[in-house]
Amino acid sequence: MTLQLFEIADLLPQKAPFIMIDRLTHYDECQTKTELTVRDDNVFCHNGIMTETGLIENIAQTCAAREGYKEKTLPDRSGDIKIGFIGMLKSMTFYRCPRVGETLVTTAVIRQEIFDFTLVGANVVSDDEMLAEGELKIYLTEMK
Repeated sequence: MTLQLFEIADLLPQKAPFIMIDRLTHYDECQTKTELTVRDDNVFCHNGIMTETGLIENIAQTCAAREGYKEKTLPDRSGDIKIGFIGMLKSMTFYRCPRVGETLVTTAVIRQEIFDFTLVGANVVSDDEMLAEGELKIYLTEMK
């Protein structure tokens, strides 16, 4: 499948300065990948290091980009970007926090979708080094 290009802000409910991904690099029914270059002005960076909270938000926004991409590209969708919430974190492991200048590749794999809940397995890597991994349960609302 050829990925249609969108400005990342057009796929997310979040707005600057709270956008934690730079670009969507892969989308299919089961897997989504994004990239983020960590910058010093990132709201989750302190003393040149992105916090664990920033990694969680990066994963959550990768999931949001998946939903936004579906809304923009699937013919049976409205095109409206919906708001989602993290309903659960499970087995989250943080190996290392990224430094300013590193490029993060975040992968979200859909494990199960039931009604408005999606169970996602995710990981964040930088230069093939695993930085974080775990599971999230995302609740997608009808709010736009």
